[in-house]
Amino acid sequence: MVLTCPVGIGRTTQRNHSSGHSRRKLLRAGALLALGGGVVPLTGCDLFDRDDQPAPPPDPLRPMVDESLGLAAAHREVAVAHPSLAGRLDPIAATHTAHATELARIIGVPLPSAPATAPGSTPAAEPAGALAALRALEKTAQQSATAACASAPADRAALLGSIAAARATHQEALK
Repeated sequence: MVLTCPVGIGRTTQRNHSSGHSRRKLLRAGALLALGGGVVPLTGCDLFDRDDQPAPPPDPLRPMVDESLGLAAAHREVAVAHPSLAGRLDPIAATHTAHATELARIIGVPLPSAPATAPGSTPAAEPAGALAALRALEKTAQQSATAACASAPADRAALLGSIAAARATHQEALK
């Protein structure tokens, strides 16, 4: 570092007899300035940031994943209770599982490893009552898929529209 003004060593300068700044004070000030100038830009790069930010809210499609898994479980439960209906219910359960898989892929969450529980209670004793209960579940699920489709961004609306249409078709298949 080259100093172009006279610097005293703790005493008065020879030029104007006023007390000058010592070389040590100037070097300290320069070092602090250089250190401060190097630290300030680092504060913006998350080096000193703490993780006090709240977690992002869950994706609005997460309930749709759970609902699809619950519908698949309900159809499988009725198929086990009434084996004569298994031929009709197994493809519908597989469709609900496929919907849940695709929704989970889009929102970036894994499917639960434990099987989902059916949203209703135990299946009805007679097949007609069990089919009526499944139709009611499908109707409620179709309404929630339609509402989700109406409020979803364009890249998700097509999938949600397909799911709503499939659930409407399932209602007809269960008659």
